[in-house]
Amino acid sequence: YTRGTVTAFSPFDARADAEALRKAMKGMGTDEETVLKILTSRNNAQRQEIASAFKTLFGRDLVDDLKSELTGKFETLMVSLMRPTYIFDAHALKHAIKGAGTNEKVLTEILASRTPAEVRNIKQVYLQEYEANLEDKITAETSGYFQRLLVVLLQANRDPDGRVDDGLVEQDAQVLFRAGELKWGTDEEKFITILGTRSVSHLRRVFDKYMTISGFQIEETIDRETSGDLEKLLLAVVKCIRSVPAYFAETLYYSMKGAGTDDDTLIRVMVSRSEIDLVDIRQELRKNFAKSLHQMIQKDTSGDYRKALLLLCGGDDE
Repeated sequence: YTRGTVTAFSPFDARADAEALRKAMKGMGTDEETVLKILTSRNNAQRQEIASAFKTLFGRDLVDDLKSELTGKFETLMVSLMRPTYIFDAHALKHAIKGAGTNEKVLTEILASRTPAEVRNIKQVYLQEYEANLEDKITAETSGYFQRLLVVLLQANRDPDGRVDDGLVEQDAQVLFRAGELKWGTDEEKFITILGTRSVSHLRRVFDKYMTISGFQIEETIDRETSGDLEKLLLAVVKCIRSVPAYFAETLYYSMKGAGTDDDTLIRVMVSRSEIDLVDIRQELRKNFAKSLHQMIQKDTSGDYRKALLLLCGGDDE
């Protein structure tokens, strides 16, 4: 069961696809259309089989060929599609904490939205692929309460969903109220512990109770009481607790709204959610922003890059 826009292609023939891709990139000029049509209509597992057939048939690396034949954002998108699913997040995080300056936006987006099982997997893959401990790397590059919440999320020990205890809901809502609205200065630690460790169904009830007690949405309090990277991370966690597709709808909306496009975010979300919940994300974008993802992409991008993104997007929710 998937709410993705990309599913397994059938009938699938890895060798035929490999041959078509080789032909598209051989000799003078590249047939980009063939490349993008094949890669956006096969799922990730099938793309890996194509890469393997490509190497078997031609002794060449498909990703290397894509990198040498394509350019710009289109190249970035095609290469991202070729990255094995299991390594996608680990790779994004590695690049977010590499070299000068850390990309807090990527750390926030991935660690706020992934399930505990996904986070455990990311840590394991990171260790295998890069022979480094992800938590150590992130801790070295971040600081303060932002770092502490990231570390809590990296523990991937959020309570599993189960029966919700009303008494504890009331208690957590009161604690958050006292730690934020009622306090001169904010007790960030309480926010970090509660938002980082309680179950999703519990927290949804806490947010409702918080609204009843304080008269504010929890997001409004976070907005007023915190700032900078911590504020962005707390907000992302709250939004993902409420609805992961709604969080990504908002992320995509702001990646294209206004002047200029945040292509890195656009590519990362479109690729990483294409087999998971992009259909739901499109619906949330329609509902919350009265916009069609298809039309936003149409307006904000161009060329083969646009064609490929529109194919990944699937339908147009007018």
